[in-house]
Amino acid sequence: MNNIVNNIANRLSLRPPQRQSLEILDRVCEILPINEQSDLETSLAKINQQFPTVTNFEREFPSLCFALATGVGKTRLMGAFISYLNLAYNIKNFFVLAPNLTIYNKLINDFTPNTPKYVFTGISEFAIQSPVIITGDNYETNARTILDPQIPCKINIFNISKINSEVRGGKSPKIKRLSEYIGESYFDYLSQLKDLVILMDESHRYRASAGIRAINELKPLIGLELTATPSVETSKKTVYFQNIIYEYSLGKAIRDDFVKDPAVVTRKDFNPASLSSAAIERIKLEDGIYLHENIKAELKAYSILTGKPIVKPFMLVIARDTNHASQLLELIKSDEFAEGFYQDKVIQVDSSKTGAQEDEMVERLLKVEYPDEPTEIVIHVNMLKEGWDVTNLYTIVPLRAANSEVLIKQSIGRGLRLPYGKRTGITIVDRLNIVAHDKFQEIVEEAKRPESEIRLQQIILTPEELEEKKKTVISQSKLAQTLGITTEPKNEDHFEDNREQNTEENTTVTETETQNIQTSIFASPVEQKIANLTYQQIQKLENQPEKVPTISYLATPKVQSMVREAVAKEYRPEQLEIAGVITPPDIASIVAKTTNLVIQQTIDIPKILIVPQGEVKSGFRSFALDVTGLNYPVPSKKELYIQSLATDDSTSLEIKTDNFPESRLENYIVENLVNFDDICYDENADLLYDLAGQVVEHFLTYLTEEDTHKVLYFHQVEIANLVHNQMQQHFWEDNVNYEVKISKGFTTLKESAYTTNAKNYLDYRISPADKSKMSKYLFTGFDKCLYQEQKFQSEAERVLSIILERDAIKWFKPARGQFQIYYKWEGDYLEYQPDFVAETTEMIYMLEPKNRDEIDDPQVVAKKNVAVQWCKYASDYMLKHNGKPWVYVLIPHDAIAQNMTLKGLGDRFTIKS
Repeated sequence: MNNIVNNIANRLSLRPPQRQSLEILDRVCEILPINEQSDLETSLAKINQQFPTVTNFEREFPSLCFALATGVGKTRLMGAFISYLNLAYNIKNFFVLAPNLTIYNKLINDFTPNTPKYVFTGISEFAIQSPVIITGDNYETNARTILDPQIPCKINIFNISKINSEVRGGKSPKIKRLSEYIGESYFDYLSQLKDLVILMDESHRYRASAGIRAINELKPLIGLELTATPSVETSKKTVYFQNIIYEYSLGKAIRDDFVKDPAVVTRKDFNPASLSSAAIERIKLEDGIYLHENIKAELKAYSILTGKPIVKPFMLVIARDTNHASQLLELIKSDEFAEGFYQDKVIQVDSSKTGAQEDEMVERLLKVEYPDEPTEIVIHVNMLKEGWDVTNLYTIVPLRAANSEVLIKQSIGRGLRLPYGKRTGITIVDRLNIVAHDKFQEIVEEAKRPESEIRLQQIILTPEELEEKKKTVISQSKLAQTLGITTEPKNEDHFEDNREQNTEENTTVTETETQNIQTSIFASPVEQKIANLTYQQIQKLENQPEKVPTISYLATPKVQSMVREAVAKEYRPEQLEIAGVITPPDIASIVAKTTNLVIQQTIDIPKILIVPQGEVKSGFRSFALDVTGLNYPVPSKKELYIQSLATDDSTSLEIKTDNFPESRLENYIVENLVNFDDICYDENADLLYDLAGQVVEHFLTYLTEEDTHKVLYFHQVEIANLVHNQMQQHFWEDNVNYEVKISKGFTTLKESAYTTNAKNYLDYRISPADKSKMSKYLFTGFDKCLYQEQKFQSEAERVLSIILERDAIKWFKPARGQFQIYYKWEGDYLEYQPDFVAETTEMIYMLEPKNRDEIDDPQVVAKKNVAVQWCKYASDYMLKHNGKPWVYVLIPHDAIAQNMTLKGLGDRFTIKS
């Protein structure tokens, strides 16, 4: 494996399809020595021998197409290509071609250092001296830079219109005119460079004669084409490229979780035949809004739970024509549609706008991802073109007549990119909805066709669901509420210009707070201000376990004196206090009262760090693979279907592959194994090839070598995952002494966030009728819970809360990040989030209810092991400081009943360390 390829792939964190593309380029450069090129016919023959899908370069120079699905990362791949050619072959001159102004501006931004999506982040050579960017707007003023041979890398970025505009009026474009600074035209200068490499973004846009001619005249060493659409449409048929060297389809991207999961949506029992087209449109718009609001609530909750920036979703409405778009805009802006809620949140994007209106439209469209930009609905006539790479499109409402194939292909392309770069594991946040009531069955059937790579989820909305409107509930601890502490999710203000309306429509602390929330124990704003200052000082003491080992130490005279002194320094008295008009507040009394409240409303949760002493050595032992699950059939043969237009006769021609990307069978597996973070190739090369050899040996027992090539080529990722999973069972680590360090004696309770609606609030003592959807309810009415509301995943959890209300002093369900306990699973370290924590007079319980048949599940066991170890370390620390021990209790669901006691469950199901 080429070390430069490996280094670039690791530094740029390339995804497998990007890495495979880079490896193919590396192989191409071996087949066609980059600085010693043969004639075009010979070069094509060499490439075709190893890559049979390349039958024609379709240019007057070697040009190869990498067809990667939308959302996989074509721009980053361009950065990888340039890095490789520059570092491996000292290629200094690159020409990046954009098909339109939007992509042109985007490419300039992505190739500019210190921008969010900079393509060379991680390439140390470019960190020292970044490539010089020459554009269609600045090349005339950069003559000195252009001609400087000492510059190690120059990247020209041009819009195609800048070089082929001679078709308009016969006048040469400026780039082809004589430049007094250069002594010739810049185009001629580029065409004479001996090491020019051209990269074509969205290369299906350069198939017209003018575009082909202009590109050919540049005479590059090689062309690298990138597109998600490796074909062009003619009046008669679809014509596929003949120079596709690698293809990673949208279907694969969906299956590999690189993009959102597309879903088609309809209503339950929907009958379009009984409705007018206008009525269908209105229903689709309203249901789109319902989905949009639910997604908005889920994204807000996810942001609060994870601390990640909030994402503002928007909905795309596809209109028939500009008149239809204007009618839709008028409807959505009217008071009758959603009570006028979206009047200032909708834009129409089409060619009907001119002048200032066009400028405003374009600005809002380009900023639709920005958290503080108000647009939530975009009306467009045609699907938005390439280059508009937004990540926050979640709902598409197509109102234009189109067949199912067009709807699938065109609708989902613009909305598949993931806002956080990878899937979150939350279904709604990872899904793109296409509202297609009247085309639902047709689209489903289209997606089911054997040749269709895209499998769509089916979402059927019930009348009950449509009546419900979800809200994001920010759940603070009772302590925070009592102290009057309020927080907002990141970038919260972008959701509404009208803060009051935002609170009413989207966010609430809890709808039962007026019934249950404790009223403040502080009589005046001044006292509450001092209480907040006290709490801030107490939070600082979390990080000083040597002074405050547990929460109870806050009440000691020494600590109280420290807090009083700090609060007195921070407190700024009112003017009337200074003048002696009113009595100054009793700071000592307020500090004592606040401290007592914190002690009552907190459970001691130390922050535990496990630090190895000395050098840690680890690796994987050799072992015999279990290959019983490796029984892949030989992939079906590839055939070309040939239809005579004159006689209607048809025939087929098999594509025979005599050469494969890998000369050694084991390489298919090894190259995928080294992508895992816990595998170092240099330290494990012998083991990796041994394991890969076992796989190859197994396949050769029932397959020929050629068929084994095919199986490994098509299933390499799945096979590598199977091998890696088995490697985890043979991981070893030298016996290392670990030191337990306590960085915090106690921790502040974190906020939680839920989505629910007004109908789904329940008293925890009431069992819901529909227990199959337990997670949709928000339970309230607790006295001993440290939060006002809680969600349960099962009826057993609800019953356990009744037991805790009766037997515990205080309890709660921890939010994500409260404990920061991690367990190893399939090569990754995942956070373990305990279900319940409860304190009694004798001990603190970490409680995990589970279905009985899941108790011995390997992942449950992995969580149990780290939790038991954490409880041991916490107990040792707490007992050393006169605190209570921690125990871990793994309880089968069927053992939880209201007549059980917490102590009884603990005695039966505590896991000993």
